[in-house]
Amino acid sequence: QVQLVESGGGLVQAGGSLRLSCAASGSIFSINAMGWYRQAPGKQRELVASISGGITSYVDSVKGRFTISRDNTKNTLYLQMNSLKPEDTAAYYCNAHQVRQGYAYAYWGQGTQVTVSS
Repeated sequence: QVQLVESGGGLVQAGGSLRLSCAASGSIFSINAMGWYRQAPGKQRELVASISGGITSYVDSVKGRFTISRDNTKNTLYLQMNSLKPEDTAAYYCNAHQVRQGYAYAYWGQGTQVTVSS
């Protein structure tokens, strides 16, 4: 089992910045990919950014503004969000993908709310 705990959400004005953190614990070996998802009210959850083997990927709407990174010494995933826009308002969730004994597992954090005011 892997436990994920997000932090760093809050209320910020448009143009501001926030950094989200996701602390991983438990059986964290063999986590091969991690990512940040978000879900706004009435919308489907979408993948915002992911990192796997050092390779990062972003949804078009956040490219150039968000940066995902992973500190393996601290077992922590980060999402640096700059130039925030009201449309970035959502609950943000950390996700980890793990393969153990031939089976794939996906783990989720509890989410952290990001609200961007105009």
